[in-house]
Amino acid sequence: MIEVTKLNGRAFWINAIHIETVESMPDTRIILTNGHAYIVRESSKEIEQKVTAFFRAVSLLGRNAGEEGPE
Repeated sequence: MIEVTKLNGRAFWINAIHIETVESMPDTRIILTNGHAYIVRESSKEIEQKVTAFFRAVSLLGRNAGEEGPE
């Protein structure tokens, strides 16, 4: 899950696995696989960074370069 902010300032959480598209028009719009759409304050780049961090945290992406771990 990633935390995002509605335009009214209220924070909420979205399941990053269910994000289908992120659009900037100029507000950022997140569309989920179920068709629900949310307009948020974060930029599309911020959403990308949060989603990438989430996928790394749940081991769906590799570790960062230089990051050590069990081998």
